[in-house]
Amino acid sequence: MIRFTILTICLLLCGVFDAESRQTEDSFKIARVQYQGGGDWYSSPSALNNLIEFANQNLPIRISERYDDVQIGSRDIFNYPFLFATGHGNITLNNSEMENLRRYLENGGFLMVDDDYGMDQYVRPLLDRIFPDEELIELPANHPIYSVVYPFSEGRPPKVHEHDGKQPQAFALFRNGRMVLLYTYESNPSDGWAYDEHDNPEEINRDALQFGANVLTYVFTNP
Repeated sequence: MIRFTILTICLLLCGVFDAESRQTEDSFKIARVQYQGGGDWYSSPSALNNLIEFANQNLPIRISERYDDVQIGSRDIFNYPFLFATGHGNITLNNSEMENLRRYLENGGFLMVDDDYGMDQYVRPLLDRIFPDEELIELPANHPIYSVVYPFSEGRPPKVHEHDGKQPQAFALFRNGRMVLLYTYESNPSDGWAYDEHDNPEEINRDALQFGANVLTYVFTNP
């Protein structure tokens, strides 16, 4: 199901379908993952809805207007080609949940993790356990994710919140040459997506939404 959805989006973006067929093509869904450990996986609940609205208005793809919440250990995650996770602190996964996520990522799925501040010390060890033979790699400034639709001339994700005042970074995990996970650190674009919950300057929110649109486009044109 994941691979079929990705192929459909690729065809849409490449212009294979005409305008009429785009209107009748089924939309795809994205989901936010629920996890244990005390971290607030539910933070900024309007973020994905606002990103979806922006994407539907500005990209040649159609996303279901509302996202779903799914347990990271559930087989339901295989119904979604794009998962999103965020929070401010601890995230713990048991062996079954880690295996479920690993299978999902190895079979066409994608996960974006946005550190809302405090996740870094938990995310990295978990990824080491899930993929001990892979490592997070910082994306270079010329990576297509920074230019596929909207240009980010500095070659890094937008700085939405200060956190520790460090430069924003985007790291990726690749499996067999395919990006399966994107991890944004000291950036927090999802708070910019949730512009109705946070008092950010308008240009910051715009940059965050455009970066999110780039991520969606890159993921669905690079299955």
